[in-house]
Amino acid sequence: MQKETEKYSFVPENFIFETIEEEIIADQQCQKLLHQFYIWLQQAALTPERASDMAYSADYYLRDYILDFLQKNPLYPERGHVRYFGGNWYICNTLEPEIAMLERHLDSILKLYEFIQEIAPVNKEKIAQLKIEATDRIFYKERIDSFLALRGNEYDAWNMACQLNQTKVEFL
Repeated sequence: MQKETEKYSFVPENFIFETIEEEIIADQQCQKLLHQFYIWLQQAALTPERASDMAYSADYYLRDYILDFLQKNPLYPERGHVRYFGGNWYICNTLEPEIAMLERHLDSILKLYEFIQEIAPVNKEKIAQLKIEATDRIFYKERIDSFLALRGNEYDAWNMACQLNQTKVEFL
């Protein structure tokens, strides 16, 4: 019988950081969040292996991209973050980007924010925007295909086609 998880309260302000010490605390909060997410997935009838895969993908998004790269609060999703993650950052930071792996990451991001909605105050309109961005699979496939087909000095134009500032990253 699976042990019932303790309810952990996640306060968005605990994920805000300006100093390295605060960033370490935010990272620890993400680890706790991901652990709770893993348990939640198993309670939703996912196998431990599938729950682990989804938690790994969510970890990659939260800790490597949102916290480390963007230095943003994961409980305050912003317009364009998922689109830039899948359309540029993942592709450029993966040795051999492939749509199947990116789709696993995007599916995990969707599930993660479904979970976050249950435990923290998150703007529903922001979640709706995140869902739109995460489900635009044709866009991501085209971005990967065009990246893999780059020749010579075509990278700059490819890169400019999906920039964080072009996705109008802002609070909704």
